[in-house]
Order: sequence, then structure tokens, then C-alpha cells
Amino acid sequence: MTTASLKKTAGRSWRVVDIVVAALIAVAGGVIFWAWSQGAAAVSAPMNAAYPPLTGLLAGGWMIPAALGMLIIRKPGAALFCETVAATGELLMGSQYGASVLFSGFVQGLGAEIIFAIFVYRRFNLPVSLLAGAAAGLFCGLNDSFAPWGWNIAYSGGDKVAYIVFTTVSGAIIAGALSWVATRGLARTGVLAPFASRKAATEPVFS
Repeated sequence: MTTASLKKTAGRSWRVVDIVVAALIAVAGGVIFWAWSQGAAAVSAPMNAAYPPLTGLLAGGWMIPAALGMLIIRKPGAALFCETVAATGELLMGSQYGASVLFSGFVQGLGAEIIFAIFVYRRFNLPVSLLAGAAAGLFCGLNDSFAPWGWNIAYSGGDKVAYIVFTTVSGAIIAGALSWVATRGLARTGVLAPFASRKAATEPVFS
């Protein structure tokens, strides 16, 4: 193995600080999930009255740990780890959705992880963040619509398509864009000094 290969492998290996910060993001994400669920329950009522699939626009809040975790840690598995552990935290705090949140967290994290993997964990700009959030939202919509425990499995085909489109858009904007903005903001404070994302505030937006 060449020196360059060794450096590349070492750069992708998880350090203690990566694990600790990823766990903190996941724990915070679990709290966000729980709070988001409480708020969504109230906000979704008028949406359901108007057009039920519109509730998909609220889905992005449940995908923030996946995008934020990867944008900060920048190591393979970060999106999947943060999202799954966050879902576990939500379950332990008493999720109204029960144990199904574990699989939801897994598939949403997987959606984001796939996008970052496609770019070989080298691009963390706004377009990639939007795509990662959108993929998480897409997987969320598919899970909610077609899994046996999916809460909108009784929707008509057209309503399912609309719901999936809404979750995809919500994931892109709430999870993708907001996490990207948050990462740049954190980088400016200096708290990301131990990570490659420490330069996020000055990285190009589109390249």
C-alpha cells in the first residue's frame, strides 16, 4: 500500500473525537426529533384538513442529524450513525410512532449516506447537501407510504406520490440546506477545529 493510500485510509478512519461529537449530534437529534414530533402533531391538523399529503412538508426536521452529522464529521457512516442513534433517542424518550422510528431513522440516514458515498465523501457543498437531504426525504416518503407500518399506507396512489414529493422537498430544504448553513456558522466560531469541516465557512458553495 502506498503512502498516499495509507493517508487516505487514515483520513477516513474514525477518531475518538469523531465518535464523541457524532454521539452528541445524535443525542441532540433525538431531542429535536421528540420536540419536532410534538410540534408536528399540532401543525399537521390543518394540513390534514386541507390535503393530507401536505404533512410530508414537515418531514425534514427528522432528517437533520443525518445531513448535519456528515457535514461536520465527514467520515463514511456518519449520516447513518447519527440518524439511527437519534431515532433511538427519540424512541427512548417516548415516541408516539413507537419502535417504527428505528427503521425510519435507519432508512433516512441511509438515503443521505448514499449521496455522500456517490461523491466519495469528498464533496460537501450546497448542491450535495441538498441532494443528501432530498434522498433522506425520498426514503422517508417511501417508508411511510409502502412499509407495513407506514402511517399513510392507506393513501391512494396519487396521494402517495404527492406525499413522497413533499418529503423529498422538505428533506432537501430543512435537512440539507439548513444543515449546510449551520455547519458554515459553526465553522466560523472555531468549534469545528478538530475536523475537516473547520474550513466549511470559506468553502465554495457550488464546487
